Amino acid sequence: MADTQDDVASMDIAVDLEDARAYELARMRHSAAHLMAEAVLEMFPDAKFGIGPAIANGFYYDFDLPRSLSPEDLEEIERRMEANRAKREPFVREVVSRDDALRIFGDSEYKVELINGLPADEIITTYQQGAFLDLCRGPHVDDTGEIGPFKLLSIAGAYWRGDEKRPMLQRIYGTAWPSQAELDAHLQRLEEAERRDHRRLGRELDLFSVNDEIGPGLILWHPKGAMVRYLVEQFEQKEQLERGYDLVYTPHIASEKIYRTSGHLETYRENMYAPMSIEEVDYYLKPMNCPGHIMIYKNRVHSYRDLPIRLAELGTVYRYERSGTLHGMLRVRGFTQDDAHVFCMPEQVVDEVARVLDFVVHLADVFGYEFQSYLATRPEKSIGGEDVWDRATDDLRRAMEMRGLSYKIDEGGGAFYGPKIDVKWVDALGREWTGPTIQVDFNLPARFDVNYVGEDGDRHRVAMIHRTLLGSMERFVGGLVEHYAGAFPLWLAPVQAAVIPITDDQIDYARDVARLLEEAGMRVEVNDRRDRMQAKIREAQLQKIPYMLVIGKREAAAAAVAVRLRNGRDLGAMPVDAFLDMALARIDSRSLFLDDEEEAQARAGELAHTA
Repeated sequence: MADTQDDVASMDIAVDLEDARAYELARMRHSAAHLMAEAVLEMFPDAKFGIGPAIANGFYYDFDLPRSLSPEDLEEIERRMEANRAKREPFVREVVSRDDALRIFGDSEYKVELINGLPADEIITTYQQGAFLDLCRGPHVDDTGEIGPFKLLSIAGAYWRGDEKRPMLQRIYGTAWPSQAELDAHLQRLEEAERRDHRRLGRELDLFSVNDEIGPGLILWHPKGAMVRYLVEQFEQKEQLERGYDLVYTPHIASEKIYRTSGHLETYRENMYAPMSIEEVDYYLKPMNCPGHIMIYKNRVHSYRDLPIRLAELGTVYRYERSGTLHGMLRVRGFTQDDAHVFCMPEQVVDEVARVLDFVVHLADVFGYEFQSYLATRPEKSIGGEDVWDRATDDLRRAMEMRGLSYKIDEGGGAFYGPKIDVKWVDALGREWTGPTIQVDFNLPARFDVNYVGEDGDRHRVAMIHRTLLGSMERFVGGLVEHYAGAFPLWLAPVQAAVIPITDDQIDYARDVARLLEEAGMRVEVNDRRDRMQAKIREAQLQKIPYMLVIGKREAAAAAVAVRLRNGRDLGAMPVDAFLDMALARIDSRSLFLDDEEEAQARAGELAHTA
């Protein structure tokens, strides 16, 4: 019953109700949303209310107000919230009939819509504290005095029910914590997250842009951002080939016939773009790569001796996302994902999933992520029988246990065609990012009649494993920007070294040094502008270039460079060959750190990566 009454079970995040702290935090934050709504009603007696759930680390409430809110309004709302919290107003629950609910909230089209959308047998409840009465399932704390320290954070526009054709409401975000120390720590994390925001860093580091004339949710990769993506893709493609995958490519559009067979038109149409008619046949931009991979597999008959067959593609797909949900590189409409499908015998599934999990662990190590695994089970909207789903779910569980991975259950979080393992990357701030997904699918092979010839000479149905590791390249690179705060590890840095001559007399030598480094495979730029040396160093630091190689008269005479790191540390002068040996060793090993001292500090917990 999500999105009907604003309660704990309808939150934007999955809360494990067995986790007592998570439950109590959600209950308190949901109560804080009502406390905020009470204050807004005091300021705007004619206000209308949307929904006000608890979310990850906070809460929000949507309002239809007579004027736009300002930052000064947030200060006044906070003041009123504090006053009402001090009154220790009780949260009073009451069960009401549907008719009574419609009468009570009849002047709000938003609440009326929510009430009319409730199931016929729904128990409808209201909660009231002070003068504020709301349609709500709850639960809440006993009284407003139990709400911990809070802070209102921002104002944003939000379409009613996420539909851009519906009214635009004003959404106020806030956060609440059990103690002032926890609130202060969270606010510090938010400041750090703002510093790392990939949209701001994307502009400052010239990585990517979005252009209204191209269209929202469609990323333009600039040369530096494209270099990061290229390096990630090349690394992963090489790894895939070494792990027994075959690379394939499939078209960007396909006939409606294949999406009817796959079930996408039945279960996924709202996420697909409108069809284009070609010779009286409807074609769709592909939302997924799997139907194409199935057709490649089916192009010839396969024996059990051929299996498993692992097909991998950096495939660009297109999915309709509402404009209000788009967010930089993290939520887009066109993206390239590292898609792969493994066709195998059912008895090979557990081993194949375990192989993918080994790949996941390796990627986490290379990119410096911790991770958390989830087992996502059958959603309400799905295809296939219970026995098929039970078997697939059990195979995923066995594979994770075989690899000794701990996991949480995500009830109903599977794809429409099968359960999945979701792996979340945990970044430098402890935030979870969408990462690898592994799905076991016995349904699409049945729909497409995908078989192999067994040892007995008969045809048998294959099992199919859907797998992405880095996922969307847009989202993954955007996540890396925030994880590293734009200070990419040396092997990923678009520019690895800036050569900085102190005067014009050293420009020729600086260019010779750059040529030597480039011939060795490094990405280098020479700053030969007539600026002061400190200004050039500062510019390189702002661009988060790993090494600054300063060249003065002494360095030029000694065939040396004076090496500075982007964090400001000075390594002193060293021969060019010695610098190359140090840098190339760290590039080849894909080290997260620029030298031994930085690595030692990081291992001691004093420094996070190279940020």
